[in-house]
Amino acid sequence: MDHRPVYDPSDLDALDLADPVLHATRDLTEVWRYLRTEEPVYRHRATERGEGFWVITRRDDIATLYRDNVSFTSAHGNMLDTLLSGSDSAVGRMLTVTDGPDHTALRTMITKPFTPRALGPVLDSVRHGTHRLVADATEHPVCDFGADVAAHIPLAAICDLLGVPEADRRRLIPMTSGALAAVDGPPTQESTWLARNDLLLFISELVAARDRAHGDDVVSLLIEETAGDRRLTPEEVIFNIYSIIIGGLETTRLAMLGGVHAFAHHPQLWKALRAGDIRIDTAVEEILRWTTPTLHSGRRATADLLLHGRLIEAGDMVTLWNASANRDEAAFDEPDRFLPDRDPNKHLTFAHGPHYCLGSHLAKGEIAAMLEALRDLVAEIRPAGTPRRVYSNFLSGYATMPVTLVPA
Repeated sequence: MDHRPVYDPSDLDALDLADPVLHATRDLTEVWRYLRTEEPVYRHRATERGEGFWVITRRDDIATLYRDNVSFTSAHGNMLDTLLSGSDSAVGRMLTVTDGPDHTALRTMITKPFTPRALGPVLDSVRHGTHRLVADATEHPVCDFGADVAAHIPLAAICDLLGVPEADRRRLIPMTSGALAAVDGPPTQESTWLARNDLLLFISELVAARDRAHGDDVVSLLIEETAGDRRLTPEEVIFNIYSIIIGGLETTRLAMLGGVHAFAHHPQLWKALRAGDIRIDTAVEEILRWTTPTLHSGRRATADLLLHGRLIEAGDMVTLWNASANRDEAAFDEPDRFLPDRDPNKHLTFAHGPHYCLGSHLAKGEIAAMLEALRDLVAEIRPAGTPRRVYSNFLSGYATMPVTLVPA
């Protein structure tokens, strides 16, 4: 099902995990298997991109490090590109790159609109909208499930939460897609910079409009509410909305496309789900494990630590590879098989511990809505061409997905 050539783990000396082309064009299954077995704490070489870093690959080790935001901090950045470049400009001002009391106060405030109860009306709207999208897609001989369906489901949900005007919503898709990845080749610094700045400008305009006329949405909440004993600065509001948009749109879309791809290539499993032999909730969890849209997360060590006989020193960069954790033989039976009835399923797709993804319930609800609509309206999902993958060292999955949705 994965047509990329397998990377030979005997060629580790040439490996560059920071290279977006590597992840788009090579299957790293055997690399992760070798590292989990032989070198679970692997020292990656320095490259022209920057300093060397530690690569952690076992599921339980990664979960342990995720829980420890004292010895391993996000407050220098939380992904390879920003850590290799020195730091993240949003450090201390955006939830994902803040630790300690500031993180706790900020998370407590931002959590409010993402609770299951608060998200009820949003997910009701998502279900109705998703049925319409899928119904429209079945009327065409071939659709690009990415552009025609998957992109619009999280877009509608996030825009509803943020109060984005209907006329402005489609502008977000190319901005978010270009901020962390590219489709036609490796992203350039210029294209990434332009996409991120366009998105920040869009958010700045949204914040300015809401500052003039508050509403019942997440932007207004971030402007009006207090984090601990203070209100957020305008820059903090902008950075945290940026994080919500990036985290809420791209990763969910990638998970959806990977799930459709898996069911298209396992028609017997699709029949079982339609017949009710496979539950929607277990299928959602397996799609999240199987696709792992976020390849890694990054940290800096704040103290010396011995792990599996390797000394990680204070100041070292440490990368936690969800892509490996979610295929760990010690945590999952038959990890290289797509098993939508897998239960339990303790994947790390949403990370773990203090930085566990705030939008997890929303993402699961969106994927469930997609599966429910497909179950109700689509008898078969047939591949109709070669999908294209995103080029990124942070995100993983398909950018396009040509399929034929045979109406039920």
